[in-house]
Amino acid sequence: MTTYTEAEIASQPDCWRRAVSEVSADALPQRGERVAVIGCGTSWFIAQAYAVLRERAGHGETDAFAASEVPAGRSYDRVLALTRSGTTTEVLEVLRNTGTRTSAITADPGTPVMTLADQVVVLDFADEKSVVQTRFATTQLALLRAHLGEDLTAAIADAERAVAEPLPAELLAAEQFTFLGRGWTYGLALEAGLKMREACRAWTESYPAMEYRHGPISIAGPDRITWMLGEAPQGLRGEVEAAGGSFVESALDPMAELIRVQRVAVARAHARGLNPDEPLHLTRSVILSA
Repeated sequence: MTTYTEAEIASQPDCWRRAVSEVSADALPQRGERVAVIGCGTSWFIAQAYAVLRERAGHGETDAFAASEVPAGRSYDRVLALTRSGTTTEVLEVLRNTGTRTSAITADPGTPVMTLADQVVVLDFADEKSVVQTRFATTQLALLRAHLGEDLTAAIADAERAVAEPLPAELLAAEQFTFLGRGWTYGLALEAGLKMREACRAWTESYPAMEYRHGPISIAGPDRITWMLGEAPQGLRGEVEAAGGSFVESALDPMAELIRVQRVAVARAHARGLNPDEPLHLTRSVILSA
């Protein structure tokens, strides 16, 4: 029987295609604005990826913060909140207390974020029944990439491949995973590690690719995977393989490669007798008591 999580993972190419066709330009950060992007968990990692992409595209200075760690006293033109549920306590608290113009991206139009943010983009077609985020996370990043002027035609084609291609046996049997990224894909590497921990309780770590040599490579070895999202630094594959580890990379768009990680996480969950729709100790939204 297919789980909600598996169905949601498989739907990502269609969700990206729809998001790209429905870009809501007015509600998103405008070129030249100084922007703070906030979120919790997965949304924070997506915020980090977007912040790098926005600055790289020349749209303006962009910082990403966990909603619980937004520094006081900094001046921004806009705060962009990423929140699938629209109910996360720390995100709503920032929106209540900032004097800055606010925008939000959410999946649920019936939640408090709708009135707390000045402008809201609702991606209800990408909402999820599962606790573990997959398609909402990547769909909002697809939307944001398109808003920055990227053509996602190739990325969507890569996503179609990522949901269909067989998974290598070594990824299903590995003892440990380290995910690496550079620039915007470091946020995706953090998200990849989180997905594996949430869905199948795997031992995972995540680092900027160039930092991996500065200590973390010591964990490389047999039955351990170093998985690069995006283009790897020259020579890194050889160093990992010399340590006895396996190095994984592909030519897929890094967001499509994240789909492969999601699929591995679900497959490993099934192999361990875990239900990826109901990860241990997690809920769809963290709502703190007063």
